[in-house]
Amino acid sequence: MKKMLNRFNWKYWVPLVGMASLSALFFRTFVLTPVEVVGNSMEPSLHDGNEVLVRKYGKVKRFEIVIFTLPNGKTCVKRVIGLPGDMIFYKDDTLYVNGKAVDESFLDDVKRQYNTYTSDFSLNELIGKKRVPENQYFVLGDNRRISKDSRTIGTIKSEWISGRVLLNYWPITSFKLFN
Repeated sequence: MKKMLNRFNWKYWVPLVGMASLSALFFRTFVLTPVEVVGNSMEPSLHDGNEVLVRKYGKVKRFEIVIFTLPNGKTCVKRVIGLPGDMIFYKDDTLYVNGKAVDESFLDDVKRQYNTYTSDFSLNELIGKKRVPENQYFVLGDNRRISKDSRTIGTIKSEWISGRVLLNYWPITSFKLFN
């Protein structure tokens, strides 16, 4: 037994395993993190129990799905509709950003099932401001009829966002890459 331990070079393997562990910890903390989706406010894009990979770097873009934590500790998954400085309103089931109608193709299949999928509103009616405040975002769930989002909780601060959904990897039948 002692001869086997001598053959196993501890001086080589301990630092190697330590560096691999530190690299994995760094990668998971600062680059990509797995997150489980809880709730159905993002259907049909994401479903309760889906596992997604979240990237923790880069700039938030319109229509990206983000993970954020509210001050009460609740973690949410929603789609970014309004960026800082945007004027947002809905009229006749159409999204208007800065006065121009914007296509939400990710909702096409769902909208066909309902006469009105998203109720009319303006940013001014919801938060008392004409534009999304600096360093804040306006988010909506894809399941607009039940989602508790910026229409009820207000805009979200940029520091609350922990990452942007990169891909849905589980269950494998739901695999999808997001932009």
